[in-house]
Amino acid sequence: MPFDLPAIEALAPDQSSLTAASKLNRPAKWSGLAHEDDLWWGEAQGSGANPYRVVVDGANVGYKCTCPSRKFPCKHSLALMWVQATAPTSFTETTRPQWVDDWMGRRRTTTTAGAGGKPGSEAGSGGTPGSESGSDGKSISEAGTPEPAAPPDPEAEAKKAAASARRAAATRASITDGLDELDRWIVDQVRLGLAAFADNALDRCRKIAARLVDAKAANLASRLDEMPSRLLAVPTEERPDLAVRELGKIVLLTSAWRTNPDDPQAARDVGASEQRDQVLADPDAVQVTAAWEVVGEQITTRRDGLVSHATWLLNLGADAPQRFALLLDFFPASAGRREQVFTDGAQIDATVRFYPSAAPLRAVISARADAPAAHQWPAPAPDLDPLAQCADAWAAVPWQLEHPVLLPAGRVVRADDGRLWWRADDGGAGLPLAGRLEPVLQGLELAATVGLWDGFRLTLLAAQTPLGRVALS
Repeated sequence: MPFDLPAIEALAPDQSSLTAASKLNRPAKWSGLAHEDDLWWGEAQGSGANPYRVVVDGANVGYKCTCPSRKFPCKHSLALMWVQATAPTSFTETTRPQWVDDWMGRRRTTTTAGAGGKPGSEAGSGGTPGSESGSDGKSISEAGTPEPAAPPDPEAEAKKAAASARRAAATRASITDGLDELDRWIVDQVRLGLAAFADNALDRCRKIAARLVDAKAANLASRLDEMPSRLLAVPTEERPDLAVRELGKIVLLTSAWRTNPDDPQAARDVGASEQRDQVLADPDAVQVTAAWEVVGEQITTRRDGLVSHATWLLNLGADAPQRFALLLDFFPASAGRREQVFTDGAQIDATVRFYPSAAPLRAVISARADAPAAHQWPAPAPDLDPLAQCADAWAAVPWQLEHPVLLPAGRVVRADDGRLWWRADDGGAGLPLAGRLEPVLQGLELAATVGLWDGFRLTLLAAQTPLGRVALS
């Protein structure tokens, strides 16, 4: 049965959850709103790049959201119920998608109560809409009617702006001191020999990373903290060469920051990233509305205790330009494994807004819906070097670690030394591969391949083959 406002009021864990939910109580804040009988679902954009998937069950009073909140129901679940109660025509009636089916299959219903009560409890009124105070002191009317904003105080605004400028200047000075120390550290590593550095990178990088954290260069600190893992991923004899490349890119980054600390990409890669809302509000942000495919996901646990979740999207269509987008989320490893928002290979219609950069790649989704029909990958240009786009991106942002690439027809071959390569069918260039592949893929015809090229090795994400699409990440 449909939800009503007293039921939502009763389900809310506290007044602050209702207040937070009220800010999402608009269909425009959601995408993919749909229902089947008493199941209602949709997607809400949170603070990360990927939207949260939310589903509520009106028949058995259940709810599920992919956000990391420890409140049940969370503000997204409450807001979805609220939208259903106040704007039910915003939901399209359709068959439920796979992710809703998966939740229903795992769920154990413990009540047959309708939406008027909590799971396992008797259905109750929970108060009346518009009443001064609902059950347990919770009130939807109070949550939905925020206090009017006070008129701006010019003197207070001026003080706030001055304080912000002082904080920015102090942060910039602190980062400058940290980068000066990093320069001296890099000189010491070269003087001591990069072969020895590769063998002792863990301890050496940890110390300078800690110093950079103190200097408010958090993202650069994380990059250095993860460098030993990248070195250990390649054969021992290749580590000194990779160390040269890694340290050289860091020198380019610090030089770019010193030249222009306000450059969005350099500032992001040294200090802190912009908030998602800042990207959505930026009138100059590059925006692309198109069909996209999820061509790969990479989930890694970092040394700082955060989990990095990278989702790679490819713009679809035979005549579409070859454009990629990177959705990047971080969450504490202690929160446990989060449910996947996207399925590898899924196609969506979405509006993607890119973070400001000379070579835009990282992005957020501002609106999305499942793609109504299957689309093809864009055809790789037969007369164009497949690495040309990487070269252009590195010319704009030379410190970037890797770039996505769409490769033409080729196959995976094994060299005499046992290492695997991607080899173009036209007899052109070959690229050494990172990681391991299933033996069945060796020699298999790859009509098109998506991978990440770091100038050193190619990490495969997905490929089109005579057997169909194959996920490789």
